[in-house]
Amino acid sequence: MIFTPLQQFPWQGRRSLRSAGLVLIASACVVLFNACAPTKPAEQTSDWLVSVKRSGEPRKPISPVWLKVGTISVTAPFDGKSLVYRLSEGRYDKDFYNAYIALPNEMFANATRTWLNDAGVFRLTVDQSNSFFPYYTLQAHVEEFYGDYRTKPEAVVTIQYFLSAASTSKAANPVIFTPRYSQRIALADNSRAALMQGYQQALTAILQQLEADFYQKNLQLPTPLGK
Repeated sequence: MIFTPLQQFPWQGRRSLRSAGLVLIASACVVLFNACAPTKPAEQTSDWLVSVKRSGEPRKPISPVWLKVGTISVTAPFDGKSLVYRLSEGRYDKDFYNAYIALPNEMFANATRTWLNDAGVFRLTVDQSNSFFPYYTLQAHVEEFYGDYRTKPEAVVTIQYFLSAASTSKAANPVIFTPRYSQRIALADNSRAALMQGYQQALTAILQQLEADFYQKNLQLPTPLGK
């Protein structure tokens, strides 16, 4: 009599069927998990730039001297070029396939300098590489810069600014003004384009408030050196 493989070793057939069943169950679990887990914004790979533009007429300067936008630091892990998403309470994810075209500190420094220059808050606002000696310096620290996808998608930006003045007096406190601004902008969807638009809205609101505070806080700016 000729036996087929299953007839010769019937337990092997049962083992094979059992293995195949386990594989199907595992695959179904993976599909179910992926369907329930938070997802990254899904679009084509691209380079992104956060840039804002002030509109309206310039103001009357609060000082006839120059302001330099100095060092702007960014808290890790938001300081790199990769987009960062918050997916759960303690879980952040970097998107290495989609990145900013410039480092975040460069984008924020350029946006701040351009905004204040267009607003005319000081006689002139220059960047850190400029060789002009400024009496006033504006620095900043970006505490938060990410897309929050834990529930409804939001763009999150938090910045603290530090305005200081050069002084010949060792007793004088060089720090004049330390405002902190935080914005959470609801996104239309979880696409990267919506996230960039949210960032731009958040940064616009922050710079509008910074500009307004320069005038509304009645800052007592010290007299420039040699005046």
